[in-house]
Amino acid sequence: MIVPSLGATLGQIVLSRMNASKEKTHENQLVALVQAAQEVGHFLERASRVLAQIEPMLPKPVAPDWQASVAFRWRRRATAFGVQGVLQPVRTVSAIRLSDLKTIDMQKEEIERNTRQFVSGLPANNVLLTGSRGTGKSSLIKACLNEYAGKGLRLIEVDKEDLVDLPDIVELVADRPERFIVFSDDLSFEQGEAGYKALKTALDGSIAAQSDNVLIYATSNRRHLMPEQMSENLQYKHQEDGEIHPGETTEEKISLSERFGLWVNFYPFHQDDYLAVCGHWLAQLGASARQIESARGDALRFALERGSRSGRVAWQFAKDWAGQHGLSGPSAAAARKKAAPPARKAAVRKPAARKPAATRARQPSAARGKDQ
Repeated sequence: MIVPSLGATLGQIVLSRMNASKEKTHENQLVALVQAAQEVGHFLERASRVLAQIEPMLPKPVAPDWQASVAFRWRRRATAFGVQGVLQPVRTVSAIRLSDLKTIDMQKEEIERNTRQFVSGLPANNVLLTGSRGTGKSSLIKACLNEYAGKGLRLIEVDKEDLVDLPDIVELVADRPERFIVFSDDLSFEQGEAGYKALKTALDGSIAAQSDNVLIYATSNRRHLMPEQMSENLQYKHQEDGEIHPGETTEEKISLSERFGLWVNFYPFHQDDYLAVCGHWLAQLGASARQIESARGDALRFALERGSRSGRVAWQFAKDWAGQHGLSGPSAAAARKKAAPPARKAAVRKPAARKPAATRARQPSAARGKDQ
């Protein structure tokens, strides 16, 4: 309510001065306006001092129910005291596991190793995952959360626009015993965005030491998180209106990505990799080996229509194909096994008992002795 009352008070001051000067000369009106402006300036100065005294008493970000989930989202909400950030528990967390991620074994090993070190209290790096779309960058981070949530790992998802609140987030979780990954998906910046500087400072640049229980994992399709244009090469020609040190512009652009201690690159899928991932997800949705083999042609056509072979496209195809064939998930495979008649055991004929060789050898001699 401070802002509306402030506006009303300013309006009253100006109107009172204008009304008082209606019957005066033009010069007197100008003098009255100047006096009104001075009064407004004094009022704003006093209001600023009052707000500075009130600010420490404003409510700080409230800690969430840490037992409600293993994943949280940072959300900004407008209140009577301005915009405030809150940590919102994620009620339904993605159930993807490390074993579900195929054909990215090298990347999976690096991320899993770094996360394991972090959870164990050992030194670990902030991570930047870059490369082709739909190749498992975000899924790998979610799978690591599911793998190590039981050992105290937690995840906080932050949108690019809210990265300016990183210091508040770190302060909120600094005294917690859990280990937190601040996750920002599909990260990229344009020149001059506020979140760019905030992330640089949070990674490495603030006078305050980075919290031991917080790491930043970010994914992007851009290697250096900033657009790189061919026209920038022209800056290396020393022109009249060009920069004296054009290389510094490039240094500024790559300075953010360089602050991530671990870079992990992802590459487009080959056809065999794509088909292997399709087969995995079809099996998870209840398809038999024969059905998976027969679906290969459909999987290739599905990828061709989208102009991409990736893990995301493979998952989309598997859902589409399974839905068309009435498969509803792992329960379908279990139901199929249950409905199948039990296999009959083949009758085993027992061989006739044979007498010991020594007995068979003595019988003829005894018979001959009896005849004699």
